Amino acid sequence: MVTKQKHPIHFFPDHTQKLMKTLGSEHLLKALRAMLLIRNFEIRSESAYQHGNIGGFFHAYIGQEAIQTACVDLLGQKPWYLTTYRCHALALLLGVTPAEAMAELYGKATGNAQGRGGSMHLYADRLLGGFGIVGGHLPVAIGAAFSIKYQKQKSLSVCFLGDGAVAQGTLHESLNMASLWDLPCLFVIENNQWGMGTAVERAVCMFPIAETLAPAYNCKGYSVNGMDYFSCYSCFQQAAQEVIETSRPVIIEAFTERFKGHSVSDPGLYRSKENLQKAMEQDPIIRLMKTLEAAGHLTQEAYEQMNKEEKEKVIAAMKFAEESPLPDVMTLEEGVFCPR
Repeated sequence: MVTKQKHPIHFFPDHTQKLMKTLGSEHLLKALRAMLLIRNFEIRSESAYQHGNIGGFFHAYIGQEAIQTACVDLLGQKPWYLTTYRCHALALLLGVTPAEAMAELYGKATGNAQGRGGSMHLYADRLLGGFGIVGGHLPVAIGAAFSIKYQKQKSLSVCFLGDGAVAQGTLHESLNMASLWDLPCLFVIENNQWGMGTAVERAVCMFPIAETLAPAYNCKGYSVNGMDYFSCYSCFQQAAQEVIETSRPVIIEAFTERFKGHSVSDPGLYRSKENLQKAMEQDPIIRLMKTLEAAGHLTQEAYEQMNKEEKEKVIAAMKFAEESPLPDVMTLEEGVFCPR
């Protein structure tokens, strides 16, 4: 095996103090609360899976919460969003209620997709879906970007993908078309260091990915600390502005690490306990909490109360899901064809 050349990572600056002033306490506490909702949702739903209440596949977003929280905090509901099968967090951030999301995981008729999609396929008004095929959503993302350009809108398409998708042909075809046609698409590679069970350096020939890949497609590429809310917010702010103003694609690589296996059935034996512990020391929620605490915006007691409130929301969502009816088998073929 040829040893690949590693280039230095130019991490986007976090601008923490500046953002603390411009965003304000209320905004940042709301962001922390959103991250806590995601964390509690993932923990409780994983437990429900292990108790047999959820079937199919289940992929937790634990450890990566800062990335999509910062993105949606900044951009709101205006862009089109697309993501992978690790889609619970983005759905919650875009307005899907915990009850609606949990009922979908339970396969109930009250769920987000009426129990038909399960864990990997959640939707919102501006979320075109979680996609189960690695890299399968990238052509859809540039299609959404094309619609924005065609209608002469000042917006963008935001496409989240994992590092595993970088080796897929769809990424390269989509980047080529996005650059060739000047499409306003922001590609966000959430590099959590592992594909299904393979370390990224054993699967992808370039390092860092975005900074190395972007010049080949005549666009900009940024690296960002995906464990830090302020770094993510700053980077998204810069990149989104460039995409909208130039109608050109931009690639962001958010360096992060999931705290769980690839899916609920993955024990993660391919990484050491020391490696996992080191990653968990960078917990994005604890990091944001400590920053707010140091600035006088939050106390430990207030943080614990906030966490308790978000946990109670998820417990209530589980009760709703448990009590909801299963889909009627007679409706199985509904929604297959578009009605005339």
